[in-house]
Amino acid sequence: MDSSTRQGGIQQLLAAEQEAQHTVNAARNEKMARLKQAKEEAEKDVAAYRSHMEAQFQRKVVESSGDSGANVRRLEEETDVKIEYLKSQAASVSLDVVNMLLNYVTTVKN
Repeated sequence: MDSSTRQGGIQQLLAAEQEAQHTVNAARNEKMARLKQAKEEAEKDVAAYRSHMEAQFQRKVVESSGDSGANVRRLEEETDVKIEYLKSQAASVSLDVVNMLLNYVTTVKN
């Protein structure tokens, strides 16, 4: 083989290597672009899901806080009824308790 043929073969190999390198770089760049796009889409999906869940949470907070006022009123009414019941029970036995205490205090045992 003469040197010009060898030189031409080397040039072809170098050109093929450069072309392969360009192809690999282009594929790498496309892959990076797809990954970046997928990441951006995932971030959008996460943000949408987060805002949806936050809206549900806020709605439940509003619903439960509205119910808490009704619950407080109901508990206050139940407490008032129980207090009145205890007062009436105490009033009905208070005379007996006073008489029993007076009896123990005034009775002398030998």
